[in-house]
Amino acid sequence: MTAPAERSRLMDIACVDVGSTWTKGALVSPEGDLLATAQTLTTPWNVLDGMETVLEEIGRRKDLLVCSSAGGGLRLAVVGQERLISAEAGYRVALSAGAKVVHVFAGYLEPPSIKALKESRPDVVLLVGGTNGGDDKALLHNAKAMERFRIRVPIVLAGNVEAQPRALAEMPRRTVVPTANVLPDVGDLDPQPARAAIREVFLDHVIGGKALSRGPTFRRLVKMVTPDAVLTGVSQLASEDAVLVVDVGGATTDVYSSVSTKDAGTSAVAMPGDMRTVEGDIGMRFSVKGIVAAAEADRLIKPGELRKEAERLAEEIDFTPQDEDQLAVDLRLGTLAAIVAIRRHLTLLEGRLGPKGAGLLILSGGVFRHADDLTSVITELRRDPVLRPVLRNAKVVVDHAYVLAPAGLLVNAGNPAAARRLLETVGRVDRLSPLG
Repeated sequence: MTAPAERSRLMDIACVDVGSTWTKGALVSPEGDLLATAQTLTTPWNVLDGMETVLEEIGRRKDLLVCSSAGGGLRLAVVGQERLISAEAGYRVALSAGAKVVHVFAGYLEPPSIKALKESRPDVVLLVGGTNGGDDKALLHNAKAMERFRIRVPIVLAGNVEAQPRALAEMPRRTVVPTANVLPDVGDLDPQPARAAIREVFLDHVIGGKALSRGPTFRRLVKMVTPDAVLTGVSQLASEDAVLVVDVGGATTDVYSSVSTKDAGTSAVAMPGDMRTVEGDIGMRFSVKGIVAAAEADRLIKPGELRKEAERLAEEIDFTPQDEDQLAVDLRLGTLAAIVAIRRHLTLLEGRLGPKGAGLLILSGGVFRHADDLTSVITELRRDPVLRPVLRNAKVVVDHAYVLAPAGLLVNAGNPAAARRLLETVGRVDRLSPLG
């Protein structure tokens, strides 16, 4: 694909996603036309080297927008007051921030629960508790425990705002970022301030603190965490119809959704409209045995089915299918991973997709991008008894060109119109070559 000769390519925007394994780039016009794509293996000794390789391939540009999940993505722990209210609110905010929630604790932190918190190895702790003007005892106790037991990762303080000055005083040697209460009143979820604070803390202390590049250049370039960028892109696709995205990777399977927030359901804490869940036990290589185990547990396959194939793939994590039989096995595993992950995600949506179900399902991940025919995948997804009501009216497409994260970057940069035009390429662009 080439641009008209008279058009200045210095007007174009380069969107780059630096992941732990791959660095991907997309060149986009100011209007949102997808002009070129490229990818290369991430260079962990200095991620800027891989970025430059991608930028050279896609061509010159005026602006550079970067997101990243290098360094392992965002691992977040939630500490709250009670499981069904404040801790649940924190958990749902974490999902809306694109985080992998590795630990949730409710109550008063003591040595055993502190040990469990540390063993979960979070990058950030979200400390919540109490509605504004409500109970502050647990929040203050847990703030004191964070200091006493030396929780070394940054803490986002998003509890009772009236108690926050006292909570801050309890943590003089911790890195703490105070923000608005995630639950200002019972049933009133306010995710955006905490989501923004989590993003900034992660970028400053995780992306900026893991020595991913020589000097501070990379941190200055990165504007979003990749899952947050994808969530933002997905939200641009949702109107009256809900959108689901399932991304089957080598180690994890991620599901994103954007749904209406008009119906808060019957729980004490409303669910945010944009949400991501991470299934760390199912993936195409590192976690392939988990696909088989989960599929057996859900009675999607017979006991023993696909076990030998999974054991072989777990030992050959760089294996690439070479014939039709191997491709069929990969596609079957990818389909099972998608079904299991979407099923789990739906349990959190509390029926909020409504009677029509989802209007769009986007399949992402190499197993789907490299398949010549996805008829069997779509048939199996629609036939699943749990997914059938949700997907019966859904259009199913593949994100061939990795445009969801670039779309989120464009929205974050103040160009939602370009993002929406870019998203029109989902499902119809198989491949783009660098500009000549």
